Amino acid sequence: MRVLLIGEYNRSHFFLKEGLQELGHEVTVIGLNDGFKKVAVDISLDQNYTSGIKKKIKVLLHKLFNIDLHSKSIKKQILKNQSQLKGYDIVQFINESSFLCTPKIECEIFDLIKSWNNKVFLLSCGTDYISIKYAYDKIPKYSLLTPYFEGKGSKNNYQAPLKYLQEDFKKLHKHIYKNIAGVIASDLDYHLPLKNHPKYLGLAPNPVKILPPNPIKEIKGKIIIFHGINLYNYYKKGNDIFEKALEILQKKHKNNISIITVKNIPYNEYIKSFDAAHILLDQVYSYDQGFNALEAMAKGKVVFTGAETEWLSLHNLKEDTVAINAIPDPQQIAKKLEWLILNPDKIIAISNKAQEHVIKNHNYIKSAHKYIDLWNSAN
Repeated sequence: MRVLLIGEYNRSHFFLKEGLQELGHEVTVIGLNDGFKKVAVDISLDQNYTSGIKKKIKVLLHKLFNIDLHSKSIKKQILKNQSQLKGYDIVQFINESSFLCTPKIECEIFDLIKSWNNKVFLLSCGTDYISIKYAYDKIPKYSLLTPYFEGKGSKNNYQAPLKYLQEDFKKLHKHIYKNIAGVIASDLDYHLPLKNHPKYLGLAPNPVKILPPNPIKEIKGKIIIFHGINLYNYYKKGNDIFEKALEILQKKHKNNISIITVKNIPYNEYIKSFDAAHILLDQVYSYDQGFNALEAMAKGKVVFTGAETEWLSLHNLKEDTVAINAIPDPQQIAKKLEWLILNPDKIIAISNKAQEHVIKNHNYIKSAHKYIDLWNSAN
């Protein structure tokens, strides 16, 4: 089977590719390499208007004539690569706006790629119309829009997710859903908004390529806490809450902890930068683990991330045994961190369980099997 995976966040599509290849399929990943993260793709689309004079020209033309040079450039590159983008049995878009183009151009690119291939699927991974409408209507107890409702940051901080509620993006959403064979969710944060949707095929766990198990066996010296920050998503990920929790912790346990903070670094640097850590602070406003959390858990780190009751029920787990649920309360996060510092045996136990969980539920080959089953289930 020939599979075309369109778009990339971290390495979710690339690990899926490797899993599918292990099962004997031919796979290509095309994408923008996820901004500053610079993740690997087979066909990389150049973003020619992100800095310098080209960016200024782009902004000016968009303001004066509503012309988007990035969108025109991406469509031109898609047409140039047509021979490498046709004749696939399965195509999967990672998002409704996989190329960060205007809705009109996204729609045109979608139609082109659909016309060149057989079945087309959508992955609900990253923000899209349904997940943002779900969050905007305040259906979950908290979401990435919670800091928006609380007035944190500027409107620019929320422009990326809120754009999906605009009429042109809503039209794009409807057009894509009308023309796909089905939609798949990558974790509970996308599964819950999609439940009972007629095009929803089910949940396929994020694929992770597992390293040989290497859990924490003993802790010598200070407990190392890692906090990776994407400044663009600072409030949406709850980094401000993590920083407040760390301030609380520093006052009580300064001599017992070491804190590593990194900001906006490429993916390959990021996953190496927390190797020495015992604890990783991932994100606050989620019900499930995203890709970074899973990779840290695969390395045996104790991760503060989404681990809500719905996730515990899904996997039949007890609280604080595999991951720590990071709720939007710095006092509570500091309390959980203190519990771990005072009970280092808990860090060792959770480290083992975290690796076991990722191996059991997110192995890239097992995940690839799940995707194939869901693709085959579509009419």
